[in-house]
Amino acid sequence: MQTELAPEFRDTDDGREAEAILRKCVHCGFCTATCPTYQLLGDELDGPRGRIYLIKQVLEGKAPTRSTQLHLDRCLTCRNCESTCPSGVQYGNLVDIGRKIVDAKVPRPAMESATRWLLKEGLPSPLFGPAMKLGQAVRGLLPDALKAKVPARQEAGEWPNATHARKVLMLAGCVQPSMMPNINSATARVLDAAGIQVVIAKEAGCCGAVKFHLDDQEGGKAQMRANIDAWWPQVERNEVEAIVMNASGCGVTVREYGHILQHDAAYAAKAARISELTRDLSELLPDLVPALKARVRAPEGVVAYHPPCTLQHGQKLRGGVETHLRALGFDVRVAMNESHLCCGSAGTYSVLQPELAYPLRDRKLGHLKQLQPATIASANIGCITHLQSGSGDTPVRHWVELLDAALGAQGRA
Repeated sequence: MQTELAPEFRDTDDGREAEAILRKCVHCGFCTATCPTYQLLGDELDGPRGRIYLIKQVLEGKAPTRSTQLHLDRCLTCRNCESTCPSGVQYGNLVDIGRKIVDAKVPRPAMESATRWLLKEGLPSPLFGPAMKLGQAVRGLLPDALKAKVPARQEAGEWPNATHARKVLMLAGCVQPSMMPNINSATARVLDAAGIQVVIAKEAGCCGAVKFHLDDQEGGKAQMRANIDAWWPQVERNEVEAIVMNASGCGVTVREYGHILQHDAAYAAKAARISELTRDLSELLPDLVPALKARVRAPEGVVAYHPPCTLQHGQKLRGGVETHLRALGFDVRVAMNESHLCCGSAGTYSVLQPELAYPLRDRKLGHLKQLQPATIASANIGCITHLQSGSGDTPVRHWVELLDAALGAQGRA
């Protein structure tokens, strides 16, 4: 796609990157067929190809409008289009650039700005934990819309205290320790059973994705630099073999630190090293299966697995969870239809775009429930919380919690 950048973008890092991405697009429209928002709305401008045209027009000097902003806001950033694109268009990077430019030029309504500010400042805040505890204490009194965002209180279980030669860093996350603390402790217990020690750097906080995707890319970058600083001493001393992510939404972001900070002279090399070391928890399963197989007592019943978009499209990791859990005796199945489509969670999307997020959730649950599962599993806290809000009596859990339960106290010893 030929592009003639406007002078204000011609000699900028964003302009050069956007132009290189646009040149790969051949207008084929394959991306449109797998775009969740296009399937719901049927509007070309609510599909990747239409949004690419909108961003192209802005880069060429056309003034963006509130309509431009709305079409970009409606994108889930699920990156299904990247998996479909035969030309390798890096749509996710392009839409990040487009949103930053448009948001700088188009003011938002006051209420919308306030909501986005509360999300980007509140979710990574130390006050989020106490607020979540309060919400859980009065959960039965909350209106349905708010109750859907407040999961029932969960006990974390014990954290292992053994020391192992093999060590990995793990990002605890900003909301996960308060909303679903058992995911982190289950991860530590499972890895401990396989002779791998989990280490958490207390200074590491939010991965940066929340602010980065809510009109505050510089704030997100500051959080990324803080995490690099927190991890760097152990990375520099080669004390850990990987940085493990058990939330695929955080994982896809940390894997892109090297790209996001490539023009930061002080952090570019460190960020590239951090991205290189980052692993989704599922990538450790080849080591875990032989170490744990004799001790796992897999439960009966079907586990319907929803692969998050940030795992299958963002990180390009497909099939690993299903294959290795089956090797451990779990009856894991994916939906027979549309397993590639987003569930509608997409970070803060379900708060900001509920009229699209909830139909996508119900569509996803409809396909998963055709499998008649005893449990639904996923690999990202956002997906888990969103699906649980509509799954009724069917529990939704992280797959590592299922593995931890199948090991039991005796299997972990």
